[in-house]
Amino acid sequence: MSVFRGLDYYHLDDLLTEEEIMARDMTRDFVSDAVMPIIGDAYEAGEFPRALIRQVGELGMLGANLPTEYGCAGLGPVAYGLICQELERGDSGLRSFVSVQGSLAMWPIFAYGSEEQKKRWLPKMAKGELIGCFGLTEPDHGSDPGGMITRAKKDGSHWVLNGAKMWITNGTIADVAVVWAKTDDDSIQGFLVEKGTQGFSAPEQKRKFSLRASVTSELVLQDVRVPDSNRLPGVSGLKGPLGCLTQARYGIAWGGIGAAMACYDEVLHYTKGREQFGKPLASFQLIQANLAEMVTEITKAQLVAWRLGKLKEAGKARPQHVSLAKRNNIKMALDIARMARDMLGANGVTAEYQSMRHMCNLESVYTYEGTHNIHTLILGQDVTGISAFS
Repeated sequence: MSVFRGLDYYHLDDLLTEEEIMARDMTRDFVSDAVMPIIGDAYEAGEFPRALIRQVGELGMLGANLPTEYGCAGLGPVAYGLICQELERGDSGLRSFVSVQGSLAMWPIFAYGSEEQKKRWLPKMAKGELIGCFGLTEPDHGSDPGGMITRAKKDGSHWVLNGAKMWITNGTIADVAVVWAKTDDDSIQGFLVEKGTQGFSAPEQKRKFSLRASVTSELVLQDVRVPDSNRLPGVSGLKGPLGCLTQARYGIAWGGIGAAMACYDEVLHYTKGREQFGKPLASFQLIQANLAEMVTEITKAQLVAWRLGKLKEAGKARPQHVSLAKRNNIKMALDIARMARDMLGANGVTAEYQSMRHMCNLESVYTYEGTHNIHTLILGQDVTGISAFS
C-alpha cells in the first residue's frame, strides 16, 4: 500500500492552524500504522477492533472538542473535524465509534447533565475506560423520533422505563446508554441507563453487509428502574436528542471526506500502475475524467466542511448548515466510492482493495443521522419557510 499523503488541491492547509494540522497528522499516522493493517480482516470477520478503543482514548480523540477540565482535549471544531476525516479514511465503523462516544454519549452528559454526572462519566469516557451509546431510534420510528413509544414513568425517586431502541452503535459494549423516553406528560427526557441494570439488555445485531467492523445493537428496556439522579436535568423535549445529532452530523460531514480521499488515493495509484492495451489505465480519457471529478468534488466538500467549522467556532452554525454539509459530503463520498470500485474492475470486489468496503459502509452513513432525503427536506423548509414533513 502506498503512503497516504491526503489530497489538498486548493492548498487548504494554508487555512489551518498549527493545532489543527497536528491533530490531523497525529490521527493520519495512527490510522496508517494501527488501523489499516487490521481493519480489512475486522470487516471481513464482522468484528469491531476493540483493541483500538484505549488507543484513541490515549490520543485524546474521544470527546476531543469537550473541555479539558473533564479530561478531554479541548480542541476546536476544525481540529475535531479533521480527526473524524482521518478516522473514516480508515473505516466508517471506527469513526462511528468515536462519534457516538463523543457526540452522542459524552456531549449530552456535558451539555445537559449535572455536574456530578459530568465528573462521574466524562473523564473515564475520554480515556476509553467506559463506553457510551445513544438510544433514540426505535424499530418503528426512525426519521420521526417524536413518535417514539418508549415510556418513562415516575415512581418515587426512580423512573421506570419500557420500550426498545434499534440500530444503536456501541450498544452491546456500552457501559452507559443515553436513552430518550416520553414521560406521562409526553415530554421527552434523557436517562443514563447503566449496563447491568435489571431489565436492560443490548443484543447485538448481526448479518450486516455494511459497517461490519462496528457494533450495532438493539436496546431492550423491560421495567428498567433508573434513579432520578440518572436523568439529564438540563433539557426537555426533542431539542435534547436533536442537539446531540447536530453534533454528530458535523463530524460525519468531515468523515465522508476521509472515505472519499481513501478511494481516490487507491484508484489513482492503481490506474497509474496497471497497464491495458500497452499503456497505463490512467492515460485513458474516461479514467482521467473520473479522477478529475473526484478531485473536484472532494475539494468542494473540504471547503464546505472547513467553512462550517469556522461558523461553528464563531457560534454562527445552525443545524441547517450541518444538514447541508452532511447531505452533500456523504453523497459525494458514496458516489466516489462507487466510481472507484468500478475503476478497479474485478479487483474492486476483493478484500485486497478498500473501495468496496468504503462503498458498503457509506450506504449506512448515507442513511443514519438523518437520511439524505430528510436533510433535503430540512434544507427545503429552511429556504422556503414551508414544512414538507406534514
